[in-house]
Amino acid sequence: MSVSPSASVSPAAPSPAPTQADLLDFVRRTAADTELIASLPLDPEGRTWVRLDGPGGSEAWLIGWPPGSGTGWHDHAESVGAFLTAAGELKENSLAARLPSNGWKTLELEEGVDRERRLPTGKGRAFGQHHVHEVLNESSEEHAISVHAYYPPLPQIRRYSRTGPVLRLEQVERPEDWQ
Repeated sequence: MSVSPSASVSPAAPSPAPTQADLLDFVRRTAADTELIASLPLDPEGRTWVRLDGPGGSEAWLIGWPPGSGTGWHDHAESVGAFLTAAGELKENSLAARLPSNGWKTLELEEGVDRERRLPTGKGRAFGQHHVHEVLNESSEEHAISVHAYYPPLPQIRRYSRTGPVLRLEQVERPEDWQ
């Protein structure tokens, strides 16, 4: 088939935004890349990270967790995401409650909203928008390594403090704070 010079060729349609399942598949495949996982520099004093190219314009990270480290309570705003432990074991504490996205500083959580998940090597999870959680490496001796992906790329991270049932918004970070 030939195309005449005056025929119009339509541009390719943009690829659809990656879903939570796409992001989970990506972190699973990336965590299986043993050479990549072994290349992450590990620091005994603090978390280390390397930015990766995620699928469909998503933001992805390879993160090293020294013993006893964690994120504190936070969410990823309007982004959906997935993460998977590539080495070691992580623990995720999360809230099974839909929180208001804006306009509050302090919330009293209802009973029964706490969830705990152990994520040994090869285990991960996907999550939706406004998912509030903390991720911890509770080992006293071993580093953990994980792969994370978010779409759309993180517009902000909201950090919280928690005392019993009371959750307080403490800080809002923007990409320039962590890149």
